Amino acid sequence: MLKLKLSKEKLESFRIAIGIHFSTCAVERPKIDPNYGGAKGCYGIREDINVLCKQGRLKEALDILHFMDKRGLRADSNIYTSLLRGCIDMKSPKEGKYVHDHMIRNGFDRDTFLCNTLVIMYAKCRSLENARQVFEKIPERNAVSWTVIISGHVQNGRCVEGLRLFWQMKMDGIKVDQFTLANALRACVSLEVIEEGRRVHLEVIRNGFESDVFVQNVLVDMYVKCRSIEDAHKVFDNMPERNVVSWTAVIGGYAQSGQCVEAIRIFSEMHHWGVKPDQSAYASVLRVCSSLAAREQGKQVHALAVRSGFDLDIIVGSALVDIYVKCGCIEDARELFDRMPARNVVSWTAMIVGYAQNGHGVEALKLYLQMREGIKADEYTMAGILRACASVAALEQGKQVHADIVKIGFELDVSVSNGLVDMYGKCGRIEDAQEVFSKLLEPDVASWNAMLSGLAQHGYGKEAVLLFEQMLQTGVIPNQITFVVVLSGCSHAGLVDEGRNYFDSMTRDHGISPKAEHYSCMVDLFGRAGCLDKALNFINQMPVEPNASVWGSLLGACRVHGNIELAERAVEQLIELTPENPGTYVLLSNIYAAAGRWDDAGKVRKMMKDRNVKKEPGCSWIEVQNKVHPFIVGDNSHPQIEEIHETLETLTLQMKAAGYIPNTNFVLHDVEEEQKERILGHHSEKLAIAFGIISTPPGTTIRVVKNLRVCGDCHTATKFISRIVSREIVLRDTHRFHHFKDGQCSCRDYW
Repeated sequence: MLKLKLSKEKLESFRIAIGIHFSTCAVERPKIDPNYGGAKGCYGIREDINVLCKQGRLKEALDILHFMDKRGLRADSNIYTSLLRGCIDMKSPKEGKYVHDHMIRNGFDRDTFLCNTLVIMYAKCRSLENARQVFEKIPERNAVSWTVIISGHVQNGRCVEGLRLFWQMKMDGIKVDQFTLANALRACVSLEVIEEGRRVHLEVIRNGFESDVFVQNVLVDMYVKCRSIEDAHKVFDNMPERNVVSWTAVIGGYAQSGQCVEAIRIFSEMHHWGVKPDQSAYASVLRVCSSLAAREQGKQVHALAVRSGFDLDIIVGSALVDIYVKCGCIEDARELFDRMPARNVVSWTAMIVGYAQNGHGVEALKLYLQMREGIKADEYTMAGILRACASVAALEQGKQVHADIVKIGFELDVSVSNGLVDMYGKCGRIEDAQEVFSKLLEPDVASWNAMLSGLAQHGYGKEAVLLFEQMLQTGVIPNQITFVVVLSGCSHAGLVDEGRNYFDSMTRDHGISPKAEHYSCMVDLFGRAGCLDKALNFINQMPVEPNASVWGSLLGACRVHGNIELAERAVEQLIELTPENPGTYVLLSNIYAAAGRWDDAGKVRKMMKDRNVKKEPGCSWIEVQNKVHPFIVGDNSHPQIEEIHETLETLTLQMKAAGYIPNTNFVLHDVEEEQKERILGHHSEKLAIAFGIISTPPGTTIRVVKNLRVCGDCHTATKFISRIVSREIVLRDTHRFHHFKDGQCSCRDYW
């Protein structure tokens, strides 16, 4: 048995004998030493070449072959075999061609075994024409010759020709083996030709391989990937012997076909039969649990993985992180992520995307900065981190990510570009979003949706309508999301007639049945325009039961227009549908407070307390010098809070001098007016704006994100502040963007 490494003594002896100086940088041509060939003999030279090839030191092995030519020593088939395998391992077609020419000169080009190895070498090096030429010149082709040329075509994507060669092999009377059949089946998978796959299946039976577990596994895989799970399960059921690959293939098949519950059942059955899952089996079933957000099943699989020692495997660990993320168990996901001894781009991306999807954009950004130190991001990472930047309006960090995207070369990836459009739109830079969108060579429906959404959120309803018409002219087919965005744009811009027309066109022109979100947009459209009767009639005429989103849109409109009676009706429906949603109680309390009905407002607050419903605190974010600063209403934890309060007090005096009157109706508590004004002054968006003023140079645009709808008083106050400090202030709430400049807002007080 040859050792994989030459000993130091042997290397030194060899270096002295033939004068080769081994180094990582260069290898000198050997100096002929008459003692080397004679002293070592052919076996010793053959052994040296074999070991060097296994170590990946192909050039040094070829130097020995060159020395043999100079010395008049003849290479044998074993030496050529080692050299060709070295060329295969190193993917070195140039060196392989050199060995091939050497074989021809020494008369080894008619050796069937060596020619088969040559075919493999050329095919692995993606030189299929050379492989085919060698194959055609083999004087006595055997089953291996046919199998390797078929395999070469399949591996290089020439599956049609691979199948043609398979049937030609049959016609020539050459008996196929399990590897020939497996390659023919893989060609059928690549081409997605299930009928051809069934013909090969018949050959499997005719040649007696219906009990061969390897071939049967490939058959199962073929039917799975050709989307015939019934045929796959039939093959699986008839297998006299199954291994972990068999079970994994079927589990993956059911997952791929959307039958996730069945996939989990088969995994349980696999465990019942005592078959130990490998990393692929665990990863497959965890992906199923993830798609179902099946937390309990995921935990059970996790427990099995721990017992079998696979929980910290890089593939299984990444899948576990993903399922905990999808189930909203972000802390469990992070704990597992931190425990993983090795992490790849999949692990990092799963955690980053998890933070972004679960409202932890700041944590996602921190994690991405750690990842950049040693792991190269892929397009999925970039899409995830762009979502995180968008969620907290981290424009400067979003720009850095954009630079990373260009540097890595992902700027032409459609999904990444869509993320850039979305990020710039949600960071208040609609012009930058339009620039990225305009550079897309073939924008898909998601690209158009992202751009339409940006325009709608910024209140550019007319521009959104024009872009939608342009989309239709290019032949891109709109989907349900497209119409949600377009209707939302019409709503924010007050385009009632246009919105009604697009809603009717969904079914009439595009065959799309409206969903709850489309009905909700229409109620919002009528409600914002003050057409509350139309909104109510629309709800009453809905062909489906209105959900919480629909009634919530009506309640929001009632708050804007002060319709208490209709608001109470909407709240009655909402409490029945979603009794745990604090927004319902808060809106009704605001409506009562605005009308001076403090007793009723107090009753609502008591109802919340009795039902243990807690109001979500207002929170705003602002990015300053690549750091995102969060502010919570009434929060005093920020290190510059005193300076922030002083700035707000000064601004309040200046605003009042300019005509600002605090609208204390937005304070839910029945307290003195002075206390109400103090509460208003500590709203989170005002704290963030004040911090932006003292932390950025004069004239810099201030960008703030809020987790709730901006209150009317803060909206009025921000208009005054923008004029006093001569700055543009961009505020994004849950409904839209507000661009404040020179005392005016882009929403024109319509939001």
